Amino acid sequence: MTGRNVYILLTDTGTLFTRLIKLYTKKPYNHASISFDSMLTEVYSFGRKVEWNPFIGGFVKEDIRKGLFKQADCAIYSLKVNEEQLQKMNDYIEELKTQREEYRYNLFGLLGFLFNKPIQRSKAFFCSQFVATLLKECNVLDIEKSPALIAPNDLQKMPKCQFVYEGKLRKYHNETEQVSVCLIPVKM
Repeated sequence: MTGRNVYILLTDTGTLFTRLIKLYTKKPYNHASISFDSMLTEVYSFGRKVEWNPFIGGFVKEDIRKGLFKQADCAIYSLKVNEEQLQKMNDYIEELKTQREEYRYNLFGLLGFLFNKPIQRSKAFFCSQFVATLLKECNVLDIEKSPALIAPNDLQKMPKCQFVYEGKLRKYHNETEQVSVCLIPVKM
């Protein structure tokens, strides 16, 4: 398949909220985001709108260089998409951006996840539900399970996901930034 890669970013920021989730899941990463470039400059998810309050959440463009992500551990996976899928994904994100204030974090959905009962609310997602819905709705992956029952660790096991990196997020970003600087053509 020709096309471009999109990236699934799984993180552990070490906050109290993620530590509580980790107690239940027993998995190393409890937040999922999606990026449209290997430098992770365009990273989208459903998460905190206010860094210090995990209960004020919704659709967010995340800056992995700041805040909770500065010390985060991560795993990064890539997925090859064709131009049509990429366009659908971009359109989906643009629609979310224009209606950003109408979207909420699906805290009830997280409770449903705990009891294996999908709770889908209009214009509300939790992080991995958002990523799974985006991939499903844009025909990138055929996901049989309800997106409301997808955990971040389920995303890394999806068919077509290719492992890219695991470790400190800031280290990945620094290494990627150095590689991209080296690839800039020099005029003589």
